[in-house]
Amino acid sequence: MSDVSDVVEAYLERLPLDDPRRAQLRAAADSALDAQGGMAALHAALAGRDKPSEHPAFDSVAARLALALNGEANLRPALAATDVQGHPRLVTTPPFNRSSMAPRRWLRNPFSRTPQPGEGPFRPRVGRATWGMTAAMRRALLLVLVIGQTVIATMAMTEILPYKGTRPLEIAILVVFAILFAWISSGFWTALAGFFLLLRGTDGHAIDQRGELPELGDDARTAIVMPICNEDVGRVFGGLQATCESLVRTGRAKHFDVFVLSDTGDPDTRVAELDAWLDLRRTLGEDVRVYYRWRQHHIKRKSGNVADFCRRWGRDYRYMVVMDADSVMTGGCLVRLAQLMEANPGAGIIQTAPRAFGRETLFARIQQFATAAYAPLFTAGLHFWQLGESHYWGHNAILRVEPFMQHCALGRLPGSGALSGEILSHDFVEAALMRRAGWGVWIAYDLLGSYEEVPPNLIDELNRDRRWCLGNLMNFRLFRLEGLHPAHRAVFLIGVMSYISAPLWFLALVLGTGLLAQHTLTVPPYFTQEWQLFPRWPEWHPEWAMALFGSTALVLFLPKVLATVLIWLRGARAFGRGLRLAISVVIETVFSALFAPIRMLFHTQFVVAGLMGITVRWKSPPRADSQTPWTQAIVRHGVHTLIGIAWTALVWWLDPRVLPWVLPVAGALVLSIPLSVLSSRVDLGRVTREAGLFVTPEEILPPEEIRRTKELDQGSKIPPSLEDAVSDPALNALATALGTPRAQNPARVELIEKVRRGGLVALDRDERTRLLNDPIALSELHLEAWLAP
Repeated sequence: MSDVSDVVEAYLERLPLDDPRRAQLRAAADSALDAQGGMAALHAALAGRDKPSEHPAFDSVAARLALALNGEANLRPALAATDVQGHPRLVTTPPFNRSSMAPRRWLRNPFSRTPQPGEGPFRPRVGRATWGMTAAMRRALLLVLVIGQTVIATMAMTEILPYKGTRPLEIAILVVFAILFAWISSGFWTALAGFFLLLRGTDGHAIDQRGELPELGDDARTAIVMPICNEDVGRVFGGLQATCESLVRTGRAKHFDVFVLSDTGDPDTRVAELDAWLDLRRTLGEDVRVYYRWRQHHIKRKSGNVADFCRRWGRDYRYMVVMDADSVMTGGCLVRLAQLMEANPGAGIIQTAPRAFGRETLFARIQQFATAAYAPLFTAGLHFWQLGESHYWGHNAILRVEPFMQHCALGRLPGSGALSGEILSHDFVEAALMRRAGWGVWIAYDLLGSYEEVPPNLIDELNRDRRWCLGNLMNFRLFRLEGLHPAHRAVFLIGVMSYISAPLWFLALVLGTGLLAQHTLTVPPYFTQEWQLFPRWPEWHPEWAMALFGSTALVLFLPKVLATVLIWLRGARAFGRGLRLAISVVIETVFSALFAPIRMLFHTQFVVAGLMGITVRWKSPPRADSQTPWTQAIVRHGVHTLIGIAWTALVWWLDPRVLPWVLPVAGALVLSIPLSVLSSRVDLGRVTREAGLFVTPEEILPPEEIRRTKELDQGSKIPPSLEDAVSDPALNALATALGTPRAQNPARVELIEKVRRGGLVALDRDERTRLLNDPIALSELHLEAWLAP
């Protein structure tokens, strides 16, 4: 009997019971002859039964669920319910309000402009008359500026070449040079436009500068959706809690509901998500309604997750704010976005400009500083040229739900290979389709209170870039889609050029080295035309080369100088004051120049892999300050290091005088391994922080939401796992009540028997997922876990 009482007493200690109820349950179990009978009797008594059934632990789920919500009287009716069969059910979502969001079928020929059935004509809706002509004139000006600057630079490049661009190799160099210069020229004029826009301080076309905003009515409901997949649970729910608490402080939280949409495949992480969600509900109470849904079939990744939400609950909301797992937003920003939508009935998407925060590695701190210092110029410049036909980056933005559901459902791209199938970079396509339907897509470049995180190291950034590269290559198949606005065709072109520019740069380097080898190892042809009376001597003009080099450097680096000037004019205290700001800009410029060739080779690999049909496995990025080990850096950068050494040696052998022109690129490749490792160090990042370098306003004067996110992340408990969902009475009840019990499940017996023989460690990931989805098996193993010796 002592074994029975010991097991029962230990179990009762895990339940939040008052003394009379504890004594009653103890008495019910004491009459049993062994521990198994005692535990079965205990669960029967918890369930209010006279004697145990075939599944006693499953019968007690409702009682244990009620105890898990003990003290949360306002939550119990909202979270605990029963299904049509009378089984206990944990309510994590509101009732369905189904509607249609059917994915479109793309034409097989990507260059066809034949309209699809039921589409078009595509006409503007509301408000374009006030800014449409302005946008057209500005883009025409941008085109003239880029073409004019590119023509002048290409003419200068022609003068540098020994045969003035008349030989095949020189013609190829000129073509590649013209494309690359036009690419950097567009960025230059974008930053310049942003500088003057921010310097002036007023913008008659800014979405956020249009007078008094209306109060939100009861029908202006907004869903805040956060799709997640195998994320750091403590960080995700810490950021979400900070966002919700900020929303409560605005006094307008009643207009918002929050949805955590999980595509998580790891069973341990799912258990942690469920536990964190319940803790968040307990903390917030009814101030903000936070819902949680786990999706069993992970179709179309993030875009499919959001579309699935729209089909189930989209009709309940006028607007939808999409957040990433690393997003944090202030309540004021969220309310402002909803008010901007109310004030601008023609707006379909309003995108914020997120600020980077939270990382401590040297690499991440440099990126956070660059984002804070330079990004305002570029986002303001994008707004200046694009106005209501702008970018959508897939997160930290608000969307009008009805037109999004009607026009932005995405089908599979036809064909086979890596550039077919489910669209990866769905955000650019959704923006293009929203504008095609007549709704505006705006950037609220001056709206504060939107934050995100950056990758902690170079390798993690490149892993992300590989997915983005493939997504932009896929998107370019839609470049000629009927009805797209020219501005969004340009967005597709910008997206693909962000990565195609890498192999073009690589090709330019190869062609330049080839030209050097040709003139070093061969005799120049002095007579190149029939009946030529006089020889044609190759001409070299170093002064032209220096002038072009200086002009290109100006185009590349002037935006950084203008950003620094703007910060000085506005006050540099938030960036560490004037001298430290200048030092930070110089060091960041050096690091960006060193990282650029490394990124160039990786991006070239990504483009080639995508065009060859090599697919990308989607994986959630790390949400912590992970450091790169030397072994990983050698594997990822080793070949590039050898390329840098071989290229340096080749140029030295051909003509040592040319080596200084090659070393900025080749030298960076040679140093890629130590650069990757050392820049990922947290200790070096903290050293720069203590020195006042690479500081940002979010560090000097952190908003309450960022401070609170860090506090919650650092103070988060060790997340529970599947083992806890089996053994812990409350967590087992939560996980069991979330599933759907099936009386007939032939695989259940085999699964339980496998656990009996080898424990939970004997199960693979698929089997652990099946266990978590089977309430009866989960409750059976819960009982057996307490009976195990």
